[in-house]
Amino acid sequence: MAMNYNAKDEVDGGPPCAPGGTAKTRRPDNTAFKQQRLPAWQPILTAGTVLPTFFIIGLIFIPIGIGIFVTSNNIREIEGNVFMYYGLSNFYQNHRRYVKSRDDSQLNGDSSALLNPSKECEPYRRNEDKPIAPCGAIANSMFNDTLELFLIGNDSYPTPITLKKKGIAWWTDKNVKFRNPPGGENLEERFKGTTKPVNWLKPVYMLDSDPDNNGFINEDFIVWMRTAALPTFRKLYRLIERKSDLHPTLPAGRYYLNITYNYPVHSFDGRKRMILSTISWMGGKNPFLGIAYIAIGSISFLLGVVLLVINHKYRNSSNTADITI
Repeated sequence: MAMNYNAKDEVDGGPPCAPGGTAKTRRPDNTAFKQQRLPAWQPILTAGTVLPTFFIIGLIFIPIGIGIFVTSNNIREIEGNVFMYYGLSNFYQNHRRYVKSRDDSQLNGDSSALLNPSKECEPYRRNEDKPIAPCGAIANSMFNDTLELFLIGNDSYPTPITLKKKGIAWWTDKNVKFRNPPGGENLEERFKGTTKPVNWLKPVYMLDSDPDNNGFINEDFIVWMRTAALPTFRKLYRLIERKSDLHPTLPAGRYYLNITYNYPVHSFDGRKRMILSTISWMGGKNPFLGIAYIAIGSISFLLGVVLLVINHKYRNSSNTADITI
């Protein structure tokens, strides 16, 4: 049976509908949202609104920056608990491929990921035909120098300073993100079938004799796996606790630092350092945040002054032109 075609049967360019059927349309529903009838507000930027904003930002940020900067510089050794850090320079932990080179499922104790690590770990995924645990470039480059601090007394006999190695990692990392593989046997058996990272001196299940600080939950390892944002950084290494309020944590005197050198830095033209510091309400000694606040506040205040001069100049020119006309 023949059917007549009429272009008027098409609605908004769509195919013709069957006789007796409902016409199809691509017209949006008649609602305030789809028809763009919602109430809107667009700020009109004028000198009366922009200039005060710049000045207010400057007046707020500059004092805050000065306060943070002074507080950071006033952190002095050595009262209260003392924190020992190791520092590296020219080490780019923020490189995109480096940051991705890890397997979070493996670090969380997943048994399947332990024996079959993510391909993101390449080229540190397998070695000697065995899966690497922990895999990836971050774990492979873990800092492994050993630092020991001694106080040299009057009798010139060095007294070792107690360095606490637990309590240096974030609670969420230690208890949530990092877990050893499940199992009731000893840790070595749970890592059976894996091999150590290429640059490591010993496997992950031999990082510490303390079972609560061994394997993937070793706090030195956890601290290293939290990558730094800048090429010059420091990471918490040990904690020196204050034993008595009557005596300083580190009394005045001569100290001896013994370093077991395992971590080469010449390949990336880097430098290593050790830092002893206390903390304040804003954390450890770091002037960057204070400098950033001062810089932003100063720039904002300077822009306010410049825009005020420009506004005053051209407003007077406009008034003069109106009078001349």
